[in-house]
Amino acid sequence: MTSPGKNRSSLLIKGGHLIDPAARIDAPMDVLLKDGRVAEVAPPNKIKGADEKFDARGLIVAPGFIDLHAHLREPGQTHNETIATGTAAAAAGGFTSVCTMPNTVPVVDSVEWIEWLCQPERGAVVNVFAIAAATRSSKGATLTDFRALHTAGAIAVTDDGKPILEDGIMREALVLGGELNFPVVQHAEDTRMTENCSMHAGARSFRLGLRGMTAAAEASIVERDVQLAMQIPNARLHVAHLSTADALKSVRRGKRAKARVTFEVTPHHFTLTDEDMRDYDSNYKMNPPLRSASDLEAILVALADGTVDAIATDHAPHAAHEKEMEFERAAFGITGLETALALSITRLHREKRIPLARIVELFTAGPARCFDLRGRGSLVRGSVADVTVFDPKKKWTFDAAKSRSKSKNTPFDGWQLTGKVVATIVGGKIVYSA
Repeated sequence: MTSPGKNRSSLLIKGGHLIDPAARIDAPMDVLLKDGRVAEVAPPNKIKGADEKFDARGLIVAPGFIDLHAHLREPGQTHNETIATGTAAAAAGGFTSVCTMPNTVPVVDSVEWIEWLCQPERGAVVNVFAIAAATRSSKGATLTDFRALHTAGAIAVTDDGKPILEDGIMREALVLGGELNFPVVQHAEDTRMTENCSMHAGARSFRLGLRGMTAAAEASIVERDVQLAMQIPNARLHVAHLSTADALKSVRRGKRAKARVTFEVTPHHFTLTDEDMRDYDSNYKMNPPLRSASDLEAILVALADGTVDAIATDHAPHAAHEKEMEFERAAFGITGLETALALSITRLHREKRIPLARIVELFTAGPARCFDLRGRGSLVRGSVADVTVFDPKKKWTFDAAKSRSKSKNTPFDGWQLTGKVVATIVGGKIVYSA
């Protein structure tokens, strides 16, 4: 893991309303940060003496947000993003920790690349946790050295962007991951069923004359993986960016059987459907694609009832030239770090009445549990001093041109949203302030 420089002074966050689901706190509280840790949490005006004070009146104070799934594009694709620009966007979105995907050029499949990602020279302004490739060069044939990667600091393995298709290889990955208590993250897509497809298979794809990805292409991989996770002792399966109702059924079954199965959903999959896609606008092209209204509704139910473990952005920046071409040839992916909280508050809290505490849990305690990020996801005394402060009522308009990301590929440009990050604090140091 790489982290920004430490701040040795003390900071008192005063007058805010603390929501810390892991600690079961949802009340007015002051929080004292000292030497990079949480020193004290107490009712208003009980804490005395601090080098600095932050006025959080009218604001929500929460544990630092954790994004389990982001593409920072280094090494090798710095025309799209860098660790410095990507983490600046993360800070603006309230994320104090970002888990970076290994499908770069070259693929992050060795100890040397894990160590490279963690060097201070990368310029990260938030914590960066490296996820390593599950197979060599992410070709799905030979497992990487899980033990060495784990020792070097990788927090999970995945071939994100590509699925592990071979049953034997996936079984082997889950067995080894179980031995090491190491999550295996699966990009759930049977690529044998989605070749040359560019959006969800439905009425919209038919009208546009585009090949569609069926829900079964996702659900079949999830069903196989859940079955394996139920059979293999201690296996840890994490399903990335789940997007279909059928895949959700398999995950629910695994959870009921007490298998160690977790999963994330993205803001775009609970906000948009394939019918929202403007004609051939590649800013609506992502993988998994925008799904049907019934898929979206199933995800909303799972968000509300506690089944979903985390909201993750799948931040996937692309330079303009990779998006501004024929829809079928354009790159998959959209940016997401700066809009995730606001989309969650706007869609889930204001429109669907999902409690704010549940949304905070999906950005904090939930992600921390998925990848065992100990000391994070809560603000109990002794925890890492990572804090997100936001205004849940602030109305604002997202302007992609002003994004801190190097890329501007988003369908949410110009959207009026509610909920704005006011400050992001990493290790006791304010790294973003609105």
